[in-house]
Amino acid sequence: MTDPNTEATAPAGAEPTVLLDPRTGEVRGAQRPGRAAEVAAAVAGARAAQRSWAALTPRERHRRLAALADLVERHAADYLAAECAGTGKPAAEAAGEIAEVADLFRFYGGAVRAGSSPAAGDYLAGHQSWVRWEPVGTVAAVVPWNYPLLMAGWRCAPALAAGNAVVLKPAESTPDSALLLAAHAEQALGAGVLTALPGDRETGRLLVGAGCDLVAFTGSPAGGADVAARAGLTPVSLELGGNSPVLVLPDAPADTWEQLAAACTYNAGQSCAAPARVIVVADTAEAYRAAVAALAAAMAQRWSGRDFGPLNNPDQAARYDRIVAASGARAVHTAPGRADGLWRPATVLADLPADDPAVREEVFGPLLTVQHAADPDAAVALAESVPQALAASVWTADLSTGLALTDRISAGEVWLNCHLAQSAELPHSGRRSSGAGTDLSALALRDYQRPKTVTARLV
Repeated sequence: MTDPNTEATAPAGAEPTVLLDPRTGEVRGAQRPGRAAEVAAAVAGARAAQRSWAALTPRERHRRLAALADLVERHAADYLAAECAGTGKPAAEAAGEIAEVADLFRFYGGAVRAGSSPAAGDYLAGHQSWVRWEPVGTVAAVVPWNYPLLMAGWRCAPALAAGNAVVLKPAESTPDSALLLAAHAEQALGAGVLTALPGDRETGRLLVGAGCDLVAFTGSPAGGADVAARAGLTPVSLELGGNSPVLVLPDAPADTWEQLAAACTYNAGQSCAAPARVIVVADTAEAYRAAVAALAAAMAQRWSGRDFGPLNNPDQAARYDRIVAASGARAVHTAPGRADGLWRPATVLADLPADDPAVREEVFGPLLTVQHAADPDAAVALAESVPQALAASVWTADLSTGLALTDRISAGEVWLNCHLAQSAELPHSGRRSSGAGTDLSALALRDYQRPKTVTARLV
């Protein structure tokens, strides 16, 4: 198996991208980004492989996807090294995500075998009709650096199960696990069914314009808008970030602050669905201050234990620093960072106006903003005051009140007394500027299929 970090194995045509270890800031290798020739070759190979892959029965595709899951598990140590090198995340986090990816390939292999369509029947006199779900063809999957392998699994598993071939373009800072996955996919699925195309933003732009049948993109709203514009009439599936609100009522469970601190600092807060904007419902300023202090203490504990990793790359670190510096908030808790790498401490910002940059923008780091709401109605108004609408959570001992509030929040996924609780069976999708399309669950198969109606005259 080739080393993804050596220039000798990478395509020529562009200056190599320097790969950093975010834990230390040191160079760990280089990777030449793909350009027009490499993009064309990857798409052509996928098109050539797709027809025979789609011709397999769902049962056979399931068997091969299960074999790929077996390879992921068998080589878990290699995936662990690749993920930790590219992201800097703790081994325990990466190991759990690797296990989830193996589960995704098995789940979607089985889900496509249980696919449903409108029932065949006599909808027109003297005719009989059927509806078939067919693969779209070749899928361009562009995934981010925060979960290199897991996001590849979210996109590739349903696309492959549906009978598509996939060209997977990983983020330029984290190509390692995608190259490993493509090598194992060649063994389990066949040549060209899943191709990894390392590269930078220009590589991604070339791939979006290369004539694939669908573009699946996970990234920023600006990136998603650019993809949609370049894709033209090509269908797109977009997941574009969260900035998730968290409504904490006076009767919230005792472990609320510890749970939120853990969810916020998981993957150093670099999760689209991470809790971001805590909205404390409190009758008095004293109750609000007490809640802020409790949250700050929980965040301080996470930082003192170093239970999370660094930010991923210098651009993200600079963006994080810019937003925090521009905020007019009171920093209730922060701590010195580390001189090495791209580490940022767990931080709480309180007393923010509604238009504060740390509220309006998705910070994407180990940071929570805290706002005060006098009642649930004011809390909902604050929750709905930003463009993003991906995920949210509500914390209260009164399940009736909590469920009623979940109805009023516009988000694709809302948790009650928990956050970041996800499973392959449950859909994850955005609204408003958070995108359009579905990840996870059997519903995600529909993003990678298209219906065909067949009607036959019987007389």
